[in-house]
Amino acid sequence: MWRVTLRGLAAHKLRLALTGLAVVLGVAFVSGTYVLTDTINQTFTDLFKQTTKGVDVAVRSAETFSTQAGDQREPIPAAVLDKIKAVDGVTVAEGGVSGYAQFIDKDGKLVTTGGAPTLGVSLSAAPQLQSTAIRSGTLPSGPNQVAVDAATARKHHFAVGDSVRLLFQGPPRQFTISAIVGFGEADNLAGATLAGFDLATAQQVLNRPAEFDEIDVVAADGVSPETLRDRIRSALDPKYQVLTGEELAADNAKAVGQFTKIINYALLAFAFVALFVGSFIIVNTFSIILAQRTRELALLRCMGALRRQLMRMVLGEAVVVGLIASALGLGLGIVVAIALKLVFKALGADLPSTTLEVLPRTVIAAFAVGVGVTLIASLAPALRATRVPPVAALREVITNPTGAGRRRVILGSILAAAGVALLFTGLFSDSGNRLVNVAFGAVLIFLGVGVLSPLVARPLARGLGWPLAHWAGQPGKLARDNAMRSPRRTASTAAALMIGLALISLVTIFAGSAKASVTRILDNTISADYILSGPNNGSVGFSPEVVSRLSAQPELEAVVGIRVNVFKLDGKTESVFGVAPEAYQRTVRTEVSSGSLSDLSGGGIAVRDDVAKDHGWKVGDVVPMAFPIGGTANETIRAIYGNNQINGSYLLALTDYEKHYADQLDAIALVKAKSSVSTDQARAAVDRVVADFESVQVKDQAEYKRQQADQINQVLVLFYVLLALAVIIAIIGIINTLALSVLERIRELGLLRALGMTRRQLRAMVRGEAVIIAVLGAVLGLAVGVFFGWALVRALKDQGITEFVVPFGSLLGFVIAAALAGVLAAVFPGRRAARIDVLRAITSE
Repeated sequence: MWRVTLRGLAAHKLRLALTGLAVVLGVAFVSGTYVLTDTINQTFTDLFKQTTKGVDVAVRSAETFSTQAGDQREPIPAAVLDKIKAVDGVTVAEGGVSGYAQFIDKDGKLVTTGGAPTLGVSLSAAPQLQSTAIRSGTLPSGPNQVAVDAATARKHHFAVGDSVRLLFQGPPRQFTISAIVGFGEADNLAGATLAGFDLATAQQVLNRPAEFDEIDVVAADGVSPETLRDRIRSALDPKYQVLTGEELAADNAKAVGQFTKIINYALLAFAFVALFVGSFIIVNTFSIILAQRTRELALLRCMGALRRQLMRMVLGEAVVVGLIASALGLGLGIVVAIALKLVFKALGADLPSTTLEVLPRTVIAAFAVGVGVTLIASLAPALRATRVPPVAALREVITNPTGAGRRRVILGSILAAAGVALLFTGLFSDSGNRLVNVAFGAVLIFLGVGVLSPLVARPLARGLGWPLAHWAGQPGKLARDNAMRSPRRTASTAAALMIGLALISLVTIFAGSAKASVTRILDNTISADYILSGPNNGSVGFSPEVVSRLSAQPELEAVVGIRVNVFKLDGKTESVFGVAPEAYQRTVRTEVSSGSLSDLSGGGIAVRDDVAKDHGWKVGDVVPMAFPIGGTANETIRAIYGNNQINGSYLLALTDYEKHYADQLDAIALVKAKSSVSTDQARAAVDRVVADFESVQVKDQAEYKRQQADQINQVLVLFYVLLALAVIIAIIGIINTLALSVLERIRELGLLRALGMTRRQLRAMVRGEAVIIAVLGAVLGLAVGVFFGWALVRALKDQGITEFVVPFGSLLGFVIAAALAGVLAAVFPGRRAARIDVLRAITSE
């Protein structure tokens, strides 16, 4: 039986190659994802080892708040350094600080990184703690000198001795470049820009007066890092975290690993979609092949082959296909990793990489996924193969089931109902793992629709094929009849495309709804004339000095900066906005139900009404808020306000915000002009101030709406690129089905040619069938995608996505694109059909 299996594979190389191609693409995405994220992790691991080189022990605050920008820690008072120096075994101890610092290039433009940090740091004066390699010049000393990383210097043509301008939390300042530095062989810290200062200057410009972010220690000869760590730990307050240099590097790398884990999960989700689509193709291909080999299988039964031997034969074919496809997919995964990096770079997120990392885990995962998916997908066809009776070998015509039986209807209904229940549980309930519920719910819905689709395949094929039947002559009629002939086959082929287009239509609907919701919120909530944001699409804040200077302009009525951070309440991390209440009220329409926002001028918080209701709070109650600086503070509730979708759950008085957070950057600023001032005068006043702050982007409301729409469109393009793989695999499925269908209908095609059908008409018939299948998949996909989009928008209503928008133009474009894809998919099968020898075809069995 094993020889029969191998000979069967050798005899049908092309059709199995098309099946394997779907697996190759899916495995390539899986292995490419692992290669990309493992490479990023290794890059950062190497860099952190370099930056902690020479550090035996590091001390930092142990009180951590995790945010998207990283962990926040309370600065260390300068007095702690003196305690550390007094510990036995300490040779050198030196404090260091880091924070926001951004270069302006020689043309007066902001030096951006595409998402990486723009770091300002203190550079150690102690030779033992110098982690930077000086490429040229000398380390900065004095208030007017700065060092720049070699990558930034090369890109922007900076040289030692040049004058350069930098932006900080405070006012901008001018410096002279004293050194170009690197980190071992690396020219920068994985894409980040670096401005290095001496300690005193760094403390001044980075808002760390008489404080440190970290204290690095060098051990005396004969004292191990572990011994010194334990000594320092016993000498300090337990709130300080004491680590060896190796532990510090590993901890920093672990933090980066959390970020890359998010990328990993996201990309693996797309890989799963690709493999899920591919599994439909595998099932379909094996089903068609085995149906065509019914007589062969029946003859094997007549010759004494047992059912389990037939089962092993079919599964053996699947294993061979899976092994070959997995090996090819693993190799292609390296190309995919490079391509994914280029995609991220094009979208403004330039991910670091060095030598590509192909770990054993990646190899194991590639083969496990490739062989596993192929094997599982071939189980159902294999079981059907074992049910072929020996008497089938005597039949002239082999008939295959074409309809949708009762068991199929029951199974499909159960799967779809269970999927909807899980989807709604994940979207609308806090019970269980919401993401897992949504994912499994979506999979079950796809499976349910796939199982039930033969019920609608015949009538839909009839309707969708009507234009072809009436306008394309006899080839069009035959194309429609062929699509209707086997609704199971048509439906299963279309189901692969359905999944891809369902997800594409989902993200399109969500993007349209998000844009409409943002527009509505801005129209109903913001009364400001101008909105100011920082670089990288507002992901980086800007100096509060901007708001301070704007507030002094006579043309402007109100200016408020909004600072965003986190605190802990009952151990749970919550977001908070730091605002100046009077200006906030004049620029953000906020309905106050109790108390007054003006009372925040003296300190305290305002709370959104639904949050207050959940906690049973009222004005005058005290909320114990744990901050990065100062620990837990009892903040009095001064006001309770309604949800306008923009002001968050908590508003903290700016005076209190400045006491509890080390970094002071405005995430956004709102500017309202005086009613007596013209638009041109107001804009001129704003532009006059921000001219000194190149990182600040000024937009009126219309411009800001367009910017938000552009950001959403950018993410949409990324989803389209990643989901394109699933669509490509689905198109391969159509090619595969049509190619196998041509083999199955050789005699029929030969008779058509004998009756006068031209090769051109034959190609048109195959092309018409492909278009009907593709459009059928698109229609099913759009129906499922609209349902998913509606459910998602309803679930996110409290998060500000209040408008449900169905972009009919885009969805119609998807249907047209599917039809064109069907035309392309029919090229190879159509040519193959046209090349059939008429005499040999009509004499074939």
